[in-house]
Amino acid sequence: MFTPGRIAFAIVFAIAFIIFMVISYKKDSSNHQSYYKGAAKKVAIYGTIAIIVFVALRFLIPKLF
Repeated sequence: MFTPGRIAFAIVFAIAFIIFMVISYKKDSSNHQSYYKGAAKKVAIYGTIAIIVFVALRFLIPKLF
């Protein structure tokens, strides 16, 4: 199923993808501070709400999970 050519392609693709993502992030890092100010707080709040809802549903309706 996985030939040596496919494995080599997957490795080269993964390395190139990671390199391009790092380069892109470094170019946009100056914009992140101005456009995404306070985003970490919002993610934490929404994540906490999602966890609370999941736990509440888990205890209130145990047969669904």
